[in-house]
Amino acid sequence: MRLFVALDLDNNIRSRMVRFLEGVRGFAPEARWARPESLHITLKFIGEQSETRVDGIKGALSSIEADRFEMNFRGYGFFPAAPAARVFWIGVEADSRHAALAAVVDSKLASLNIPKEEHSYNAHLTLARGSARSGAPRRQKGDGATSGFQRLQQQLAARAAPEFGTMTAREFFLYQSQLSAGGSRYTKLAAFSLR
Repeated sequence: MRLFVALDLDNNIRSRMVRFLEGVRGFAPEARWARPESLHITLKFIGEQSETRVDGIKGALSSIEADRFEMNFRGYGFFPAAPAARVFWIGVEADSRHAALAAVVDSKLASLNIPKEEHSYNAHLTLARGSARSGAPRRQKGDGATSGFQRLQQQLAARAAPEFGTMTAREFFLYQSQLSAGGSRYTKLAAFSLR
């Protein structure tokens, strides 16, 4: 099973992002755009795990005690950088409780021999990945030229930075990701409340 831990979006934030997606998707038609129902903020990518490990992962996540926090969604960017973009994302602004939650998730899962993150947490919401490439933030073997987002970058530069609103993160989730030809499908396996 391919697993990750993430925050979900409130419906009002999701609907504003869907309207934005509808307005910009045509500027990078070859990109792999996120499905509206799949939009989320990843806290930790776990990767492939056997079904027998899921209960242990749920147990580790359920032991987390963390506070709720506000998140503001605004602006956009490209990983690794605009000239060689492979990922198009929306900015997520929050106080230190957001990064602290990601850190404690990483630490709890490390106790189950799930490798810790190598890089510091960078809160963002992925909207699209470049086509015919890995879609990883950093260049991967086999990644080709990155010209797919140039027209999108030009169009966005002529507009005001998008604002999607603010929401309170009240819970986080363990998700299963199922890969298919039509894109990944995400299923919530468990929810964990923030206090």
